[in-house]
Amino acid sequence: MTIYQVEKTNSHLLNLSRSNVNCIECFNLETDYISSLKRPILNKINCKINQGEFVALLGLNGAGKSTLLKSFVGLVPLIKGEIKINGISCSQQKLPQIRRDVGMLFQGGGLIRQLSAIDNVLCGRLGVRKNRQTLLGFPQSDQKLALELLKQLGLGEHIYQKTSKLSGGQQQKVAIARALMQSPQILLADEPTTGLDIIASQQVMTTLSELHQQGLTIITVLHDLALATEYAQRAIILDKGEVVYDGKCENLQAQFS
Repeated sequence: MTIYQVEKTNSHLLNLSRSNVNCIECFNLETDYISSLKRPILNKINCKINQGEFVALLGLNGAGKSTLLKSFVGLVPLIKGEIKINGISCSQQKLPQIRRDVGMLFQGGGLIRQLSAIDNVLCGRLGVRKNRQTLLGFPQSDQKLALELLKQLGLGEHIYQKTSKLSGGQQQKVAIARALMQSPQILLADEPTTGLDIIASQQVMTTLSELHQQGLTIITVLHDLALATEYAQRAIILDKGEVVYDGKCENLQAQFS
């Protein structure tokens, strides 16, 4: 499956360098103090993620994995530290520009359940279309791209079906297609396999792996060490808001299970 050949405007992804260029840099990230935890959720986080990497964020519940992921697109306020995406500091003024290059898969998909699969996918273009451009519906080019993405993700028979009627794995693929509609360079996935059975989890992870092979930088929150070992190149493990491991995914189960 070569998802990113469906539209020439996405071809920049095929040419992304896999060199050691830092596309995400975090410097001393710290969030608000949480009295129930007796610590900040993120506590002096420093890490760099390179272009073209497939990174798994791991750790126990409350370790700060999802908080770190969301901070990359300004969804979590920081009291200290700085995040740079492709060399641009994540200030409020620059966030709209940064978010055009970063796709996000929310836990549970974040779909509008009463809309069809294709309508959910088309919502991925709202960030690059002005309101007046969508008053009479999305242009044919957007509709064509949405159709192609759904077909290539194996959802050709479910294009006009309400997402509430789809299985969990199918819904997650719709969410992936929606994120791809904005032609991102980086894809963030917050626990994309939560609530899915083994087969559906493997299908979703395989899709992310194929996108990575086509040049997309993938950063995903996972709970399963085996999935991280099988699909990711690198693991960043958090404990109590701090990075306790940053390295290859080999032998993770032996080290941390």
